[in-house]
Amino acid sequence: MLQVTNVTKIYGQQHALDNVSFSVDKGEIVGLLGPNGAGKSTLMKIITCFIPPSEGDVNVCGYNIFDNPKEVCRCIGYLPEQNPLYTEMYIPEFLRFVADIYKLKNSRQRVDEMIELTGLTPELGKKIGALSKGYRQRVGLAQALIHDPQVLILDEPTTGLDPNQLEEIRKVIINAGKSKVVLLSTHIMQEVEAMCNRAVIINHGKIVADGSLDELKKKNDSMEELFHKLTKD
Repeated sequence: MLQVTNVTKIYGQQHALDNVSFSVDKGEIVGLLGPNGAGKSTLMKIITCFIPPSEGDVNVCGYNIFDNPKEVCRCIGYLPEQNPLYTEMYIPEFLRFVADIYKLKNSRQRVDEMIELTGLTPELGKKIGALSKGYRQRVGLAQALIHDPQVLILDEPTTGLDPNQLEEIRKVIINAGKSKVVLLSTHIMQEVEAMCNRAVIINHGKIVADGSLDELKKKNDSMEELFHKLTKD
């Protein structure tokens, strides 16, 4: 469903990504784990066709990012780290706008489903600009899911959530991961352990570990110990 092959991204003399390869299948929730500046967001922007790689290739649901970028984008639901929203819109208004972009036939029904799924009902009377960071994240997740994509790319999806919101959003992501490819980035170990069945650890643009949580734990007392060991400068 998602195949990343030998992806390199160079800015001047800096390798933001260096020969990165991995694949993710349907039903997997994979945590892209690494410290800030490791290359996580750059990789997600390449997968979602926002920027091209300097070298390498990506295929999503059988479509190539160079040959069929529009088809790739149709297959993907994307929540960027800097969640871009139209702050002057109300929540239902914004989600209907997104649904119309995807030309959904059942747009009103789908908007209602996303509002319920992401727990936005208490804030429906507010414009997006008046929402807390946590509720803005919920709106971003709702827009990423609204067209029922086969692949979810989530960059720091739980940032700014309080403990109650965190638990609810985790449940949404875990449920989505039963029938989709989910790739989520984080620098917080607990998020990977709470939601993911596999971790890809990246540091300085290179993959330094890739495996199920159980496999990675076998060589270490904890995932946190492994993470600190592999990402230590």
